[in-house]
Amino acid sequence: MKKIIGILVVCALIITACFNQAQARERTKKEPVFDIITTMGTIRVKLYNDTPLHRDNFIKLVKRHFFDNILFHRVINGFMIQAGDPQTKNPDSDRSLWGNNDAGYTLPAEFRQNHTHIKGALAAAREGDKVNPKKESSGSQFYIVQNAGNCKHLDGSYTVFGETLSGIEIVDKIAAVATNKADCPITPVRIIKMRRVRGK
Repeated sequence: MKKIIGILVVCALIITACFNQAQARERTKKEPVFDIITTMGTIRVKLYNDTPLHRDNFIKLVKRHFFDNILFHRVINGFMIQAGDPQTKNPDSDRSLWGNNDAGYTLPAEFRQNHTHIKGALAAAREGDKVNPKKESSGSQFYIVQNAGNCKHLDGSYTVFGETLSGIEIVDKIAAVATNKADCPITPVRIIKMRRVRGK
């Protein structure tokens, strides 16, 4: 009798594990995937379904071609690369103000313990705690983690809403470009366009 119960328990555990794996695969299938096509190569990212506000906002902006021709205005080797300021589309604009503009609204934070600043993580930039105690995200500025160890302290303070699937070498390449004192690339690195690959 004990052997039968043991076999049944093992079978139940196997079935549960298979079910959980199937669910995980199904969630992954439905997660939207985008190509970020830059002047230095293509970075493919997926957006998490359990950060729906950030996911849907990113999708909306891509559909509106908001990110087309935007520059990576803040690049720190060994840390991250950042883009999303529409002012950077204009090469004649005041560069000292780059990084101060976005889509004109913020998003509520969507912190998830299962989403941390791994290498290639896609996260929302935001204003500092003093002026933004709720840690609300910028409506359009985002960054991609280049060094997980140096970004670990950001966990639970900045919303991670996606991750890099391929093109991490492009992230490294962008992170390595020469920058000025404001961490802005001396030779512009531009997002040519973003293209939806699959999903919503």
